[in-house]
Parts: sequence; C-alpha cells; structure tokens
Amino acid sequence: MHHDRGMKKWRAFASIPEQYMGLQEVINKQLEVPKPLLTEERMEQINFTLIEALRTNQQVYLTYYKNGQHITETGFIQFVDSLGNLFVFIDEVFELKNKMRLSELINVRFA
Repeated sequence: MHHDRGMKKWRAFASIPEQYMGLQEVINKQLEVPKPLLTEERMEQINFTLIEALRTNQQVYLTYYKNGQHITETGFIQFVDSLGNLFVFIDEVFELKNKMRLSELINVRFA
C-alpha cells in the first residue's frame, strides 16, 4: 500500500506564472529607452515654460523619464523651485499634487 500523505503532488504548470513574470521582465527591459541628455539651452527652455505656465495658470503637457520610459501627463504647475530642483503639478485626471524633480523632465509644452 502506498501513501503519499505529507508529500506534495507534482503540478505540471506551477512554474508558468514565474516564467511569465520573468519573460515580461525581459520584454519590459527591451522596451526601455535611455534617458535623453538635455542641453543647457533645452533645460532653460523647460524652466522658462514651467514658470510661464505657473504665472499664467495654463495647462501643460509634461513629459518625464521614469523607469526607462517617457511618460506624458497633462496638468497645471503649482510651484517651481529651480534651485531646489523640484516642481509641483496637479494632474488633470486625478487632480492630485505631484512633486517631481526638474531633472526628470524631458519636455514641457502648453496644452
């Protein structure tokens, strides 16, 4: 008589989720793009646009670099601290305050 109490049964597809996650990670890595290097002139232009958007309360498209991707959001600038390398914007979708580093920005343009 053979008892298999206490022994785990072999599950043929138990490792599939782990393999899928690993595969997804590889795919995501391939989709990553390097962070673009901005010229001093371009950074000044971005800073000027941020300050102008703050002054006029105009909506802007913010494109920033995060986790190997370029992400664009729409919102309103609430605060800019050029020396402290940060700014605050309120996104259009959730109307949440977002604090971000100026150095993460790639582009800012009026909506």
